[in-house]
Amino acid sequence: MGSDRSTVFVLDDDEAVRDSLRALLESAGLEVELFESGQDFLDDLDPARSGCLILDVRMPGLSGLEIQQKLTERRNSLPVIIITGHGDIPMAVKAMSAGAVDFIEKPFADDTLLKSVKRALSQPKKNLVDPESAGDLERRLGRLTPREREVLDQLVIGNPNKVIAHELGISPRTVEIHRARVIEKMNARNLSHLVRLAIAAGVLPDESRL
Repeated sequence: MGSDRSTVFVLDDDEAVRDSLRALLESAGLEVELFESGQDFLDDLDPARSGCLILDVRMPGLSGLEIQQKLTERRNSLPVIIITGHGDIPMAVKAMSAGAVDFIEKPFADDTLLKSVKRALSQPKKNLVDPESAGDLERRLGRLTPREREVLDQLVIGNPNKVIAHELGISPRTVEIHRARVIEKMNARNLSHLVRLAIAAGVLPDESRL
């Protein structure tokens, strides 16, 4: 049945995570539905319903990326927020390049998740990346030094600071400094927003390195 009220769909195979997210989201006055498996969610999904999907990227059965692909095949524009554990950043970046609107690393602060959900619910999917013009994004990219651009390319691949440091022959602390400058120059709110901006600007991850 369709509903005028937006629903936050939570898809995670961990019951404790589902219950925790339900409590958090309902405390913020949001309508919540929980699902344990991707197939259950897809079988139940009514395309007329609005809302957003909080999706664990790594699950048994259908993975988060596969569920995202199924939604794309159905032309379903439900905004997707990816939850990722440590070490799954490359998968989260791949999900972002496939259209996810945000990714959040575990453990995350309650406020971080609620802000992401409220952004997702308040705007049509196509506008979830701020409506920067191509020229504006090009100008932002143009402000980066060659080293900062190298760091950005590594971030879009999904590499953590230690790997970037090894790849570029610099210290992890130097990577942190460059990363902070890249986020500032690109006017990004956080790493996931930076990845969205970079993808919108055509800085695409190399599939062979994900």
